[in-house]
Amino acid sequence: MSLKRKLNRYKHHLGNKGKKDDHAAGASPKTSFNLSFEKEWASLGVRPYIFEECCCLIREVVYPLTHLHGHYSFAELHDTVSEWNKSGVSHALSSKGYLPSQLFFFDTETTGLGGGAGNTIFLLGHARVYDDKVVVKQHLLPKPGNEAALYHSFLNEVDIKSLVTYNGKAFDWPQVKTRHTLIRDRLPELPDFGHFDLLHGARRLWKHKFERVSLSTVEKEELGFERTEDTPGYLAPMIYFQFLKEERPGIIEGVLRHNELDVLSLISLYIHISKKILSPQKTEEANEKYALAKWLIANQETERATEQLKELASKSFEQSERASYDLSLQYKKQGMLEKAAELWEKLRHAEDEKTAWRAGIELAKYYEHQKRDVSAALSVTRDLLGRCASKQLVPTEREAAELDGRHERLKRKYRKSIPRASAGVDSIRRQRHTKNMF
Repeated sequence: MSLKRKLNRYKHHLGNKGKKDDHAAGASPKTSFNLSFEKEWASLGVRPYIFEECCCLIREVVYPLTHLHGHYSFAELHDTVSEWNKSGVSHALSSKGYLPSQLFFFDTETTGLGGGAGNTIFLLGHARVYDDKVVVKQHLLPKPGNEAALYHSFLNEVDIKSLVTYNGKAFDWPQVKTRHTLIRDRLPELPDFGHFDLLHGARRLWKHKFERVSLSTVEKEELGFERTEDTPGYLAPMIYFQFLKEERPGIIEGVLRHNELDVLSLISLYIHISKKILSPQKTEEANEKYALAKWLIANQETERATEQLKELASKSFEQSERASYDLSLQYKKQGMLEKAAELWEKLRHAEDEKTAWRAGIELAKYYEHQKRDVSAALSVTRDLLGRCASKQLVPTEREAAELDGRHERLKRKYRKSIPRASAGVDSIRRQRHTKNMF
């Protein structure tokens, strides 16, 4: 490689520190840019953004806080964040210590659904809720080769504490990182912040009743918001390629509107899920209440989860036996072993096979290690073996092997627990009893 070519490769690294500092502060060199269909773009609230002879288009839409998006007005985000700040609940979606404007509701549109460097982001959309308004901003790539302007304009907006996305941890943000890496020598670094991915919460709460936990499904069924005349997300890549050919704003307008609704729905969905976490007692559907209890357990909220499970254990619903078993484990963690054992005794004959198996194993361990009652532990273990033999229970190979090992160990312990006695009636009776046990 010639010296000239080497210098060209590294020109952005040389003598550029002051320039990058200026960019980080939001400076844009004044470069002329011929924007086709200027009036049409202006009617959509779009303006050009110039950076290093590259250009992207920025669209801005403002909503009042009183605007209803489904069941919720955007003003309710202020109440929700306030509730998180007053609450003692520890949760992955907690915005304690945040201001509403520090939540960055974010979504992208790309040229494909796959990952890797071949997939280009052509639209970065985000919404922020301020004290007096909601601002939606979208950064559109008008032509290939202008990504430096796209990401520079975007990075000027991310003075925030946390992203709020829908599948953003697995898709949107990794895509941003990949594209940023390709031009990182021309841009500020990506900031570090938290990430609330609402897809995970939606799956936890509603996978039992929705075949697909897509954002459009959740919007309709949970938020009370149904899109009309919406451009489907799967058409966005084809529409974008057509836009690149013709450059007419009307072609891409539907994609812009689709992305706008996506980020607005994230605001309402964060409010909706937060209300359920902060006030689980208001949830009426038993399966959803059970899902909330499991989520609280996952976030180490043991006492709150226990209260929910107590209520559920007394109800008749699809997951009632599993709810009772989860309650028994909470009792076990809290040292309330007798209460836990009462539930295990009841549940070892549960209709749910998995619950019956787990309860039987826990009960056997309780008798062996806590009560030191080897005979009772052996009896429970033999009952499990009998139910396996009759195919009432079908354990995995590993579970079956562990049960066999437990049985053999308990037999040995039981033999050792019988005191040696002199020959006689009592000795014969003990031998007969021992033989019957095996």
